[in-house]
Amino acid sequence: QVQLVESGGGLMQAGGSLRLSCVASGRTFSDYAVGWFRQAPGKEREFVAAVSWSGATTYYPNSVKGRFTISRDNVQNTVWLQMISLKPEDTAVYYCAAKHNGYHYSLPAESLKKDYEYDYWGQGTQVTVSS
Repeated sequence: QVQLVESGGGLMQAGGSLRLSCVASGRTFSDYAVGWFRQAPGKEREFVAAVSWSGATTYYPNSVKGRFTISRDNVQNTVWLQMISLKPEDTAVYYCAAKHNGYHYSLPAESLKKDYEYDYWGQGTQVTVSS
């Protein structure tokens, strides 16, 4: 079992920055790839970013590429999502999720973009961007 706790959300004006944190506990953190997803009211959950177990590989959709950066520290058991140039359309509840990869394979990129591929989820943190 892995427990994930997100923090760092809040209210921000358009153009501002926020850094979200996801702290993990319970299992060997480096045995998991980690992704961030978001869900706005009335919309489906959307992939935002993912990082491999080592931190060496990252993935982003075009909607956030160049504005969001995912990183991790396996000693601190933490993944961060740095968000800059925020837009009102970034408003959502942001979730981090962990996908087991105990053999440290190079996972297919597409598998890290699908929410159903993940094994554990945090409770989410609200990000609101005003115009």
